[in-house]
Amino acid sequence: MAPLRDLTPEEKAKPYSKYFYQEPAPPAPELARLLQDPKPIDPSDALPIERLNDLLNPGYLKVETGFCTLPNGGAYVAVNNKMPGVTADMVNWWFAWHALEDLRYMLWFPRDHYAISISEEDRKKVLDPDRPLVLKFQGTTHHVVEDIGNGTEDLYISFMTPEEFGFDTARFKPPAVATLVAANVLVKRPGDPSDAPGLPAAMCHFIREISDGIEFRSRFWLGYQIIDREPRFALPPGVKIPLSVPAGLFKHCIEEYANLRAILPQIYAEQEGRVP
Repeated sequence: MAPLRDLTPEEKAKPYSKYFYQEPAPPAPELARLLQDPKPIDPSDALPIERLNDLLNPGYLKVETGFCTLPNGGAYVAVNNKMPGVTADMVNWWFAWHALEDLRYMLWFPRDHYAISISEEDRKKVLDPDRPLVLKFQGTTHHVVEDIGNGTEDLYISFMTPEEFGFDTARFKPPAVATLVAANVLVKRPGDPSDAPGLPAAMCHFIREISDGIEFRSRFWLGYQIIDREPRFALPPGVKIPLSVPAGLFKHCIEEYANLRAILPQIYAEQEGRVP
């Protein structure tokens, strides 16, 4: 975790800069308890990426929150973050809106979020008033600089549609799911050469409506990528991800989405759901 940088005068003038200086909201009690003494789950209780459509089934999987390494050298993280007062529209708006400047990304979780950038082509997609809201992030790539539990890293997050990620879109409707944030991710250390392989991961935030809001059912399969709508194991032979990697991501995911849960309804209302 790096110290908070000072905002520029232009950033401080933004009406939402106040969220950058707020103390991050704590996780829900049931998640905070898991962080007091985090222990890995049995790998047999992890959801295999080949069965990701099980997320569309009613009810819950055996383990909704936990982490582990996998026998093949990969790793797995699952977190269920309940978000009272948050809607699927707010989530879709957030993943479009926050990509446009560093400050928006930083206020999500200032301790660990440092910078964000997108290509000019993707910026045009986000700013296109005729483009559907979900396609303002699906089909774009965010380059973020953050600490996901093991020091500052560069993440290249290539967002995909549900179909591209391999979901059965015939079942992709409420109440099974309200919206989805899914991506292939490549994690690199600062200073790595441009052709360095990095750590591949496939992630999805499967958002489902509950009585008082939504739940973020996050899943990360470290060592995998989705290619041509199929999961592929992408680690070199013999490589094994250390347990500290999913353990760090587990903690980070709980904490960053706890803070998003707290700030998103107010930011969305203040911005009137507008993306620019």
